[in-house]
Amino acid sequence: MKTKLKSYIAIGMLALLSGACTENILEDKKPYGILEDSFFQSSQRVESYINNMYYDYFTAQKSPTAYLIGSYSDTYTKSTEELGGVQDLTNPNKNLFTSDNGNGYYGNKPSTSITNNPYTRIRECNEILENIDVKGAVLDKTFRDQIKGQVYYLRAVQYFDLMRVYGGVPIVLTVQDADWDNPDIKLPRAKTSEVVAQIVKDLDLAASLLPSNWPSAWGRFTKGAALAQKLRVLLTYASPLFNKNWDSSTERWNAALQAGLAAESELTSAGYGLYGSNAKDWSLMYSANDNKFCKEAIVVNMMSNATIGNFMSNGWEKGIRPASQGGASALEAPKEMIDLFPMANGTRPTTANGYNDFTFFINRDPRFYRTFAFSGMRWPYKENLNPVVWAYRWVDNANKKYFADNNQETSTAFVRKFTDINATNSSSYQFSGTDIYEYRYAELLLSIAECYAALGQTSNTIAYIGKVRARVGIPSANNYGLGTLADKYAAIEACLYERRVELAYEAKRYWDVQRWRLYSDEATAGIITSNSCSKLGLTPINGTQRTGNHMEYRVKTTGSADPLATARQGVYADPDDANFTAELATLATFYTTNFVRTNPDTPMDNVSGQAVKILYRPNYYIQGLQTSVLNQNTWIPQTIGWNDPSGGAGTFNYQE
Repeated sequence: MKTKLKSYIAIGMLALLSGACTENILEDKKPYGILEDSFFQSSQRVESYINNMYYDYFTAQKSPTAYLIGSYSDTYTKSTEELGGVQDLTNPNKNLFTSDNGNGYYGNKPSTSITNNPYTRIRECNEILENIDVKGAVLDKTFRDQIKGQVYYLRAVQYFDLMRVYGGVPIVLTVQDADWDNPDIKLPRAKTSEVVAQIVKDLDLAASLLPSNWPSAWGRFTKGAALAQKLRVLLTYASPLFNKNWDSSTERWNAALQAGLAAESELTSAGYGLYGSNAKDWSLMYSANDNKFCKEAIVVNMMSNATIGNFMSNGWEKGIRPASQGGASALEAPKEMIDLFPMANGTRPTTANGYNDFTFFINRDPRFYRTFAFSGMRWPYKENLNPVVWAYRWVDNANKKYFADNNQETSTAFVRKFTDINATNSSSYQFSGTDIYEYRYAELLLSIAECYAALGQTSNTIAYIGKVRARVGIPSANNYGLGTLADKYAAIEACLYERRVELAYEAKRYWDVQRWRLYSDEATAGIITSNSCSKLGLTPINGTQRTGNHMEYRVKTTGSADPLATARQGVYADPDDANFTAELATLATFYTTNFVRTNPDTPMDNVSGQAVKILYRPNYYIQGLQTSVLNQNTWIPQTIGWNDPSGGAGTFNYQE
């Protein structure tokens, strides 16, 4: 949810102060956020400080697959079906349950300098909220209200990420000084319900203070963003992870639905909505609207393509472009993701529906061709608008392996979503300016659809999913390919499926898997149970694996010369061409004539080179606190499923 604002560029340097204000804003950030009274009497200094808060929150988000405010790692994405590679949370050879293995996101004891961790960021929010109306009374009220609105939003989303990792955490709403002997600051670990109530309160306050749009400062939080974030929070709270009565009570689902409809109404009236009317528009909305308003982007992190200074550039383009295009290395899509996307008419990719996983690119959902690239597909960049990606290997008579165009990936397809056809490889894509959309209008619609589904209103579920599918060109026949949703469970599953497709590689899948407990129905410490996999008819993720395949030339050759160098000339498929369907058919013939599919030398999911299957243990859904945190805050209990520093079993129930 990070945002680089149009009203300033070099936010890392914070060089925005006017000529009348010569102090460096970093000097205003004294140890632990102590600000002088005079600070609040300058609108320039206050605004610059808020800009720095945006920076502290969101500067690490250089990829759309990254999670968690302030840290932004793709570890969680790699724990889902979207990307291969075993992580600690999915490694069957590891069993994490002691406080030494707890999650470090919470932060540790502050040192002599400011540490950018969750409670430091919360403290900064509290200091602004406590003082802006008192010490800053000379400032314009509208300005103060808008500052408070942004800060309430920032505090809310920080607590939301803490909640998603730990459940209940201490709620700190005032500026506190570290003091070992002061009992007033020994705050208890709040119930999850109490944290949710505080987040919702902050978001309601943010919505009441923020404008619907910022005409001269695109990228700041808006009223609609606060309301949409409220939907995300309440949807999480209604889901099985935190709601043991998810299948029998409608109260939380109704609350989430009302929040969603309010957000939809506000955003629509403010000019937001689905962008474009086809899959090409869908794929170009990020780059075509670089650093300017896009109706789809509810929350956006605006990136820069500047080559000097301390700018925030997007690292995604460099990380996913193949070697043949000057990138670092293609991002391999597991076969399970390739096989996921619907057919062109919206039906599931089954043999009965005409799916062939060898010629996997035939007759797929239009979003498939904008999410993935594969051998024989055009993938443009600035220096070459007509490059064709080729990634296959051949073996010579001495069993030595060679790779086409030096693309040595172990998958039949690569992720290409969010790429810019005008990106330059002159600097290996190092300074990509493609914005990151943290919250899109499509997610809002799918969240509303899920609320309707959980309430058994399947016709409304179909209507909202249908809006998302219609936008990319899936025909309306047979309910946009959804067919008849027999009951609320089928409707919920349809929502989760559509989220996997529409929001693929947008850092959403892990939270969906987590809140629905989709790794397995195994109980946490025999106390917190789940039946969502069985209820929704889903195969648990545990016991599955992400797999890769080579396309290999089927005939051994005499050496390193590419045996298909001549045959592949003129063979390509470009989704922007009018005869794309015919191009795909020609490419399919090329595949069946020349390739066999072979396993990679090293499995995509492996430990020490040996293939393994995912094992995400049930206590991982909500992480334990680390030893250092519990030792420094001895009154705070450990989470159920995790041990405390003395080896005792955790007692904190995150479903309360």
